[in-house]
Amino acid sequence: MTTLTIDIVSDIACPWCAIGYARLEKAMEALKSDLEFTVEWHAFELNPDPSGDGEPILPALSRKYGRSEDEMRANQAQMMEVAKGLGLNFEKLQERHTRNTFDAHRLVKWAGEQGKQTEMKMAFFEAYFGRAENISNPDALIHCIEAIGLDGDKAREVLASDRYADAVREDEAKYQQAGVSAVPAYIVNQQYLISGAQEPETLVKAFREIAESA
Repeated sequence: MTTLTIDIVSDIACPWCAIGYARLEKAMEALKSDLEFTVEWHAFELNPDPSGDGEPILPALSRKYGRSEDEMRANQAQMMEVAKGLGLNFEKLQERHTRNTFDAHRLVKWAGEQGKQTEMKMAFFEAYFGRAENISNPDALIHCIEAIGLDGDKAREVLASDRYADAVREDEAKYQQAGVSAVPAYIVNQQYLISGAQEPETLVKAFREIAESA
């Protein structure tokens, strides 16, 4: 059976990355009798500044995109509906604050060594979009670690060190140099770039074409 490798470039602070993965799961499920998939997550930071306490998301988005808070609220509400249809918890999407995700990305690398990289990403998405937790706060991160059955004490040791910091920075530099400027982005078989949270049907078609060319 043909195997496709999918490198996912994403940020934990990106709602479309959570939506995109839920759609990707549907596509992979639809093709499971024809194709096998391996998935690896790579870091991208929407808010690379680690200083400050973060700010409420709606005014932050309003300033970033040059649109009113009402427009951003409507945009976020629409996203919540999309997420609900995919079984994602986005209940606190509009109540979160901007957060730096560097330490969370380090823990995703660590969780990958325990075979739980995707579960780690899902737990962080749930914490941030579903509960509006501060995902730059060590205690919030450890809660997610323990929720997926990993060792909280070992995770604290990672956070207290600079382990995986270079790996995260290397990810960011590599994919920026490759032309990834927005997330989610999927690199299939290290050759084909698919940008954005595409619908499952679009992904199925793309994966079939890539498998045939392989």
